[in-house]
Amino acid sequence: MTWRMPAETAPHERTWMAFPREGTTLGAGAAEREAGYAAWAAVAHAIAEHEPVSMLVDPSETTRARRMLSSAIELIEAPVDEFWMRDHGPTFVTDGERLGAVDWVFNGWGSPAWAEWERSAGHARLIAALTGAALIPSDLVNEGGGIHVDGEGTVLLTETVQLDPRRNPGADRAGVEAEMTRTLGASRAIWLPRGLTRDYDDFGTNGHVDIVAALPSPGRMLLHSQPDPAHPDHAVTRELRALLSEQTDAAGRRFEIVDLPAPATLTDDHGPVDWSYVNHLAANGAVIACGFGEREADSRAAAILAEEYPGRDVVTVDAREIFARGGGIHCITQQQPAVAPNRAAGAQPAATAGGRP
Repeated sequence: MTWRMPAETAPHERTWMAFPREGTTLGAGAAEREAGYAAWAAVAHAIAEHEPVSMLVDPSETTRARRMLSSAIELIEAPVDEFWMRDHGPTFVTDGERLGAVDWVFNGWGSPAWAEWERSAGHARLIAALTGAALIPSDLVNEGGGIHVDGEGTVLLTETVQLDPRRNPGADRAGVEAEMTRTLGASRAIWLPRGLTRDYDDFGTNGHVDIVAALPSPGRMLLHSQPDPAHPDHAVTRELRALLSEQTDAAGRRFEIVDLPAPATLTDDHGPVDWSYVNHLAANGAVIACGFGEREADSRAAAILAEEYPGRDVVTVDAREIFARGGGIHCITQQQPAVAPNRAAGAQPAATAGGRP
């Protein structure tokens, strides 16, 4: 049996998310917390215009979730601490007939002191059971935001993520690549040496690729570009572009790299920002794109995304409150590919304990 992770542009059955709950990540004051809830809800509603959305909700947040989310979004009551579904949820794969769910080991991005992750570490198993997917356990500490595929055998990785000693002490490239072959069907791994500067702060992921690069179609790469020399990522992205321009994909093609320029804002109260339009979700018939309240930059990014994803509507959602908590739209979503023999597209999960009546 060969499992393969489809490209994000392949048809989806649904998108999975987790509703925020009170804690360090959400914020301290009432206004800060409300802004976080509202940002997650806005993304869910934007996606729900194009495909079903299932939302895991901690019992402590069920009343709020029912108030803030429309009836189009299915609520499933389950224990939640962290709510970055891309990272602690399953990575879905298929063998052409069946749906599989890779259950990476999740340790809160290297087990930092502030992270609460033990509850959400069980979400891959829970969602596999709800969807009827075959569970594919892995001993690798990894997150969905730390990988990106083209659906044809190419996977993007980052040395400071999969080889992070806080995640996988003693791991080497060969071992990680073998696991990517087993779980994702990857035959060609491309290693980035690092990620964006802000991602190495205390609340960062230590270099997730899904804020740096994306593969909108085989042979093409969207790459975050920081054009301002005053930002440390100007040098980082220039070096990454030089390296990636020499790489080939699983089919032996050299990448056509398309720069996706960062917005003009360089800093916030905590230092250089990592605002990135690369961190978007390709949904059914749409691209759910990050916006940063900058009309010119947001419009430029939307135009580039429209060109790279022909036939899809580009829907821009303000992502500043998500980035303030450590990620973007791609980080809080996880697509479930449509696999016709498994269940009809659009069907509801088999079990919805605590869901909307």
